Parts: sequence; C-alpha cells; structure tokens
Amino acid sequence: MKMVSFTPMDIRLVEGSIFIDELRPYLGRLSAMSSEHDVIIQGVNADKVAGREHVDSAIIKAMRSMDNGTNVANDLGVEIMRYASGKRQIGEAFSIGLTEGRMNVLFIVIGETASVDNAVNDLSGSIEPSSVMPYSDSKKADIVSQFCITADELDAVGDEKIPYLVLERVALVDVLK
Repeated sequence: MKMVSFTPMDIRLVEGSIFIDELRPYLGRLSAMSSEHDVIIQGVNADKVAGREHVDSAIIKAMRSMDNGTNVANDLGVEIMRYASGKRQIGEAFSIGLTEGRMNVLFIVIGETASVDNAVNDLSGSIEPSSVMPYSDSKKADIVSQFCITADELDAVGDEKIPYLVLERVALVDVLK
C-alpha cells in the first residue's frame, strides 16, 4: 500500500446547522466541491460529536493509519468517520454521517491552505454558523446510543465523563481489529 504523509496539510472545522433536502444530491455537491478545490471534505452529525478532543483524536488516528498503511478505508474522509464513529466497519461508520432534514453538522476540511480557505468559504455559504461541536447534555442520548455506552458505565463514572468514554471508543477502533 502506498504511504502518504498528510502533515503539511491545513485542517479546518466548519460547524453549524443545515437543512439537507435530499442526501444523495447534497453528497454529490460536496464531492464536486471537494474535487473543485482539491480538498477532503467530510461531514459528520455534530449531535454525535463529544467535543473538539473527540474530533482531533479521530483525525490524528485516521491520518496515522493512512501514513502507516493500516487504514481500512481508502479515503481519508471515510477513515476519519470510522474513528469518529467508534466503529471498525466502514458501513457502520456512516452512522455518524449526514442525514436528510435539519441537523447540526461539522465539516472537516483538509488540504493545502489556499484550497481549504476557498472550500470553507463555499461551505460557509450554506451553513447557519453556530457552536455545535462541544459536548452538551442535549447530545447525551445520541452519543450514548452511537457509542454503545452502558448504564453501568454511566453509573460508575457519571454523565460528565461521557466525552472521555467516547475518546475510549475512538481509541478502541484500533484495538478491535
């Protein structure tokens, strides 16, 4: 497998809310934007994100797996979703992806700085900006379900530790190969 280094790349996070009328055409537009700007654009459901550390950990682990040739997905964006979702299988990783309707979103944009700037400007035009990445109690049910966090775990550590339990799930993606 070809080794690729992503270290000189710029990474930006764009967060807010959006209404997706039809998912397939929307994903097609994202793909076209990605190609046009020569960047990677990966969208995730921000209601299943437990904060900045969760996203950073998923990005770092995905880039490392691509660099080391231990990746499961051939696409960095999909590999990021695998880690961010806490799921080993690519098909299961889409459980943290975009859906139709109104939703809170987080877009991860990766590429050369000028290209990322242009892509972020294009994305920003269709997003109502708001801070949707940090963990909040309103995300608890979605996150507990996404990461299969048990009542016993919550009893043992408390609800305030949910972001740490998510980080544990992200780390376990590598272990559960």
